[in-house]
Amino acid sequence: MPKNSQARSRARSAARLAAVQALYQRHMEKTALARLLDEFHQHRLGKEIEDDQYEDAEVEFFDDVVSGVVARQVEIDNLLISKLAEGWSLARLDKTMLQILRCGIFELLARADVPLASVISEYIDVAHAFFNEREAKFVNGVLDAVAKEVRA
Repeated sequence: MPKNSQARSRARSAARLAAVQALYQRHMEKTALARLLDEFHQHRLGKEIEDDQYEDAEVEFFDDVVSGVVARQVEIDNLLISKLAEGWSLARLDKTMLQILRCGIFELLARADVPLASVISEYIDVAHAFFNEREAKFVNGVLDAVAKEVRA
């Protein structure tokens, strides 16, 4: 675990981004959880891939988010569905967006040690890595609505 809070914050941000990528891969390829975690530990977290240097991620936090989303996916998806506009379904969401929202909802449910504002702002930042401002605002709205229900 990094010693100073800025390094820890960067390591957690990297873990969140990697968790979204891992869950996207699992969704697309049906990769078994143990194999998926091992692959990310061995080949992605803190490694250089195609000339891109991946930030060191807090491995325990990454594992907790990925494993937690998998373990609680039905509960997470039910919460998510309840916050979508009428006529929207999980199938209609972009596959990356779905993983961003699942990770954020997991943290809101299970990581009371992470402040609510941090969870929301972190996943808005993750959304910015893949999408434009409109989608980032969508992440903000959904996670804020879930937070009002589960962190009240």
